[in-house]
Amino acid sequence: MRIDILCLFPEMFTSPLNQSIVKRASERELVNVVVHDIRDYAHDRHRTVDDYPYGGGPGMVIKPEPVFEAAESIKDQLNAGEIPVILLSPQGRLLSQSVARELALHPHIMLICGHYEGFDERICEHLATDEISIGDYVLSGGELAAMVLVDAIVRLIPGVLGSECSADSDSHSDGLLEYPQYTRPETYQNWSVPPILLSGNHSEIAQWRRRQSILRTAERRPDLLKKGSLCDEERKWMLEN
Repeated sequence: MRIDILCLFPEMFTSPLNQSIVKRASERELVNVVVHDIRDYAHDRHRTVDDYPYGGGPGMVIKPEPVFEAAESIKDQLNAGEIPVILLSPQGRLLSQSVARELALHPHIMLICGHYEGFDERICEHLATDEISIGDYVLSGGELAAMVLVDAIVRLIPGVLGSECSADSDSHSDGLLEYPQYTRPETYQNWSVPPILLSGNHSEIAQWRRRQSILRTAERRPDLLKKGSLCDEERKWMLEN
């Protein structure tokens, strides 16, 4: 998979892209993340990428010319044709595990990071194919949001994680929060691991984990239960507990 990132502060990606899962995925050639400086596509000596908004108002707006030229130049070089072009924007659809899975299916995507007061609307209307927000809050720029999105996508690419089952058991993978996890030592400061996990009975362990996921979701994120894949028997059990 290839991910092209267009931004104003490419140096911000140096460390995140060279750590942990994303680094290992790049080394194994499972993903190729390429960061581009939008300023390289400006044509004046000041490398201007923003200007005052028409109609007045505070702040600056990212100009359409350098963004369009950057995106089109990259696509032409790669003979990419039509690919998802995603704006990181607080006005976009909310990032979720299902959205990450959807994007991980594409062999090539492009992310565009905003700054200042946002993008000229013509970028949104005529270049972007999607807008994604990582939450209902405002960041100084889209670079941090792009890092979150890249990490969420890359770990879903087949072969990236050590176990193919790892992503399937994560929180939100089935609409529920993940069950509690334990490791050695068996007892620490008089706190013991639940006996069921030491039983070796895999079917009972699986049932315990599923029920713990349901209980944890009900306690911490009851809104998710409406979307969770609970059967009638599980819903009845939940009401009884």
